[in-house]
Amino acid sequence: MHRFEIWAPFAKRVALKTGNSVSPMNGPDAKDWWRLDVESASAGTDYGFLVDDDGKAYPDPRSQWQPNGVHELSRVYDHSQFEWNDTGFQAAPLASAIIYELHIGTFTPEGTFDTAIAQLDYLARLGVTHVELMPVAAFDGRHGWGYDGVALNAVHEPYGGPDGLKRFVNAAHERGLAVLLDVVYNHFGPSGNYTGKFGPYVIEAHHTPWGGAVNLEDAGSYEVRRLFCDNALMWLRDFHVDGLRIDAVHAFVDRSAIHFLEQLATEVEALEASLARRLVLIAESDLNDPRVVTPCEAGGLGIDAQWSDDFHHALFTVLCPAERQGYYMDFGRLQQLAKALEHTFVYDGIYSQHRKRNHGKRPLGLSQHRFLGYIQDHDQVGNRAIGDRLNHIAGIERAKIAAALVLTAPFVPMLFEGEEWAASSPFQYFADHSDRELARAVSAGRKREFAAFGWDPASIPDPESAAAFEDSKLKWDEVNLSEHAEMLEWYRALIGLRRNTPCLNDGTPGNTRVTFDEQANWLRMDRGNVAVICNLGEEFRFPAPHGARVLLASREAPESPLTLTRDSVVILKMPDSSSR
Repeated sequence: MHRFEIWAPFAKRVALKTGNSVSPMNGPDAKDWWRLDVESASAGTDYGFLVDDDGKAYPDPRSQWQPNGVHELSRVYDHSQFEWNDTGFQAAPLASAIIYELHIGTFTPEGTFDTAIAQLDYLARLGVTHVELMPVAAFDGRHGWGYDGVALNAVHEPYGGPDGLKRFVNAAHERGLAVLLDVVYNHFGPSGNYTGKFGPYVIEAHHTPWGGAVNLEDAGSYEVRRLFCDNALMWLRDFHVDGLRIDAVHAFVDRSAIHFLEQLATEVEALEASLARRLVLIAESDLNDPRVVTPCEAGGLGIDAQWSDDFHHALFTVLCPAERQGYYMDFGRLQQLAKALEHTFVYDGIYSQHRKRNHGKRPLGLSQHRFLGYIQDHDQVGNRAIGDRLNHIAGIERAKIAAALVLTAPFVPMLFEGEEWAASSPFQYFADHSDRELARAVSAGRKREFAAFGWDPASIPDPESAAAFEDSKLKWDEVNLSEHAEMLEWYRALIGLRRNTPCLNDGTPGNTRVTFDEQANWLRMDRGNVAVICNLGEEFRFPAPHGARVLLASREAPESPLTLTRDSVVILKMPDSSSR
């Protein structure tokens, strides 16, 4: 027997379709839930809900399996049937993490969980501790970034469905790798979202870049918040995922006394205690608001860490000085990179030209391990017109400088798939909407967006084409070739250095000091007895003190005096008496 349930305050009548049978459901109860027990239903039973006189059987908004796509019937799934063998696994502390973001569809040629498993040993050898998956919740079409999910509890079937994800997590844990999962709670995708047939999941009182805001504070918001919180707990409990990255929390509109993020953090903390397993929450936020990563008991929202775009923007613009469009107009000076390294937020209450207002607040007293540092991620690569990577834009030598700073900075470092070998493949925006009118609108909108920045529309990849997806797949056969192998060895050396150097794992605010010369275009970062010196200008000589020793250098450099050529970086172990 299986109990079917649906929250449907908009409905006057609800019927359940299973096989060729249609049966009226019981309800609504005082909280607008409809229920029906079906003796013959069990795991594998397909079902849908008919609302009033519509005549169509809609998939379940809380469906855990959509084997035939998001427009078709849901299928009952039984979590207890999967056999786990990861008992006792504990994720490494986030403060000691090396995070690797990947997209299942482009990580391997086949684009499935099972083929991604074959590369987990490679990630473990690289020194990765946490694998972060871009969203895998079911969305319309065969391929896409995943941020247009509509069946949030179901796993995208082309990747391998719910059992495929479990096999991936199980295999990762066997290799000592934690798994983080990107989740999207700020909107539903435009195709396949049937929540509006049942209840007020989205409201028009507030708007986001994707349309109406999810309902976190209006009538009915209790059940909407429960959908998202229950979804988070499901990934962590039933799929053994070790943490979640929450997409664009700045798009939440919630003036409740208990903010949605605080509710989520509190419930995850309780689950962590129940499971006796380390769980983490990471936010994407451009608010520069320290409350996001301040504990609930101290008046914050309780998220463990957040992405740090200020560090990315400051580093990217000094490496790529021609980049000055959009939010990059607020960056471009070594002074700003120094501020990001020392104080995390560049915009900490000061005026932002891009925003035309003051932005942010100083994160006083917060460990810099509450922030993730990176030079590439899916947004910063994929939201470019042609999805070009840093090595395409700035060249290999500057990409090496970027890697050195990311992996020695006081933040938790995050890499994006393929950056460690300077992958030749781009990472483009791609989608596969079954609604042809929507697909045409997405394609046209992409071309208009970048044509406004001077791009030839003919040169902009069509996101709805198969080529945009296929071209974005990693080419694993290039890993051991020429400059790719050289870059991979550089990353391995940097990760090894970070892992084995205590002062590089210190996130205490105030323990990183940076000096720079804006005109000569060099920057030095001191962390304990390690100095990282980057030269983006003409060759210069650095008077290293007696006893300083080169740990790593992107190019060979005479040590006495230390000579840095253009676009090079050297990492020194300083004599204890000279550490700063």
